[in-house]
Amino acid sequence: MKTSDGFSLSSESEISFETQLDIPATAKYKYGARLQTSDSFLRFPSPLMSSLCTDDNPAAFLVNQAVKCTRRINLEQCEEIEALGMAYYSSPKILRVPGLRTKAEIPITVQSILIQSLNKTLTRLEDSVVLNQTLVEAGDVKICTNVVLEVKYSLTYTEAGEIAQAGLALLLGTVSGPVVPLEQKFEIHFIQQNTKPIPLSGNPGYVVGLPLAAGFQPQKGSGIIQTMNRFGQLTILRSTAEQDCLAVEGIRTPVLFGYDMQSGCKLRLPKAITCQLAVQKVKSLLKGQGFPDYVAPFGNSQAQDVLDWVPVRFISQASHMKDSCQLPMALVIEVKWTKYGSLLNPQAKIVNVTASLLSSSFPETNSGNERTVLLSTAVAFVDASAPAEAGFRARPTINARLPFNFFFPFV
Repeated sequence: MKTSDGFSLSSESEISFETQLDIPATAKYKYGARLQTSDSFLRFPSPLMSSLCTDDNPAAFLVNQAVKCTRRINLEQCEEIEALGMAYYSSPKILRVPGLRTKAEIPITVQSILIQSLNKTLTRLEDSVVLNQTLVEAGDVKICTNVVLEVKYSLTYTEAGEIAQAGLALLLGTVSGPVVPLEQKFEIHFIQQNTKPIPLSGNPGYVVGLPLAAGFQPQKGSGIIQTMNRFGQLTILRSTAEQDCLAVEGIRTPVLFGYDMQSGCKLRLPKAITCQLAVQKVKSLLKGQGFPDYVAPFGNSQAQDVLDWVPVRFISQASHMKDSCQLPMALVIEVKWTKYGSLLNPQAKIVNVTASLLSSSFPETNSGNERTVLLSTAVAFVDASAPAEAGFRARPTINARLPFNFFFPFV
């Protein structure tokens, strides 16, 4: 629609239609997706083929990382290398959701700046003004100041997969020497909005009485997903005075490190229920909702270190009765752990977890119109560490030859 002044206007329906096209309703970051910025993506330098830093590595959503890499720099050109400057890490603006650029840019807020001198002393700056690297000449000595040594990103996200805040902590230092291999450290951590960090179950080894850290891997190549409730990551049935499984369905007891536990309840099944439906119901009661696939070897294991986590090995044991349908009756969890590290301060490390599902034949009905099934769960911790034996050094052997006339004239 055109006005008399020659300007063109759009109708309300056209504006809303264009807005819906530009801003998808389902736009959100997914696990592992690279974080987009106003011009490209958030760069997270990392060592790839060697220890040298690669600046084109993108930061991935919900992937916590901590890496070290080196740069071979010419001190004369330190002011020209962008990756050494503070602005290279603080200037990008992260998109709140991927593909959405209008009014959705999250600036990176500099939260703290530490200055490290040549003698390794640290000084915290009160303001967060951007400092540029500067080449300084003091006689015959040349140094480059305000060089970035450590970068720590702290990103806050929402349940909808949106970036809410972005924080940055920097360590700046001074570099001297004509050609130096400079080591830099980079970290990035994601924190969910309106939540508190999960307390650890040990650092590093497990502490007796604290819950086991466990989770599952939604897809190959992804990290471990854990519930925010640390007492609900690995659980068993909870025993009550009524001993009714359905009355306490969903209420579980956490598995605590070092505590052997056993619990059970009664399940009454109607006469009309089939064995296949009963098997599904019993399995959901024994395992609970979201039984984990992995258990953390240490109390402070990181979710991104998937290869370090211990997979839960499932074993199904049926009775010798040749029935067409076997009903699970018990779930037995065996946790093997070992003492790791120094003899003076050994740390508890989990090395194997086995979950055995014990089944039996489908029970017959009672005198009434129902079947009564006794369900039980048990946890056993087994110390698999070899006994420590005190070692003694072998007595030294003297391999010395004396001259033939050493004892002359006595011999």
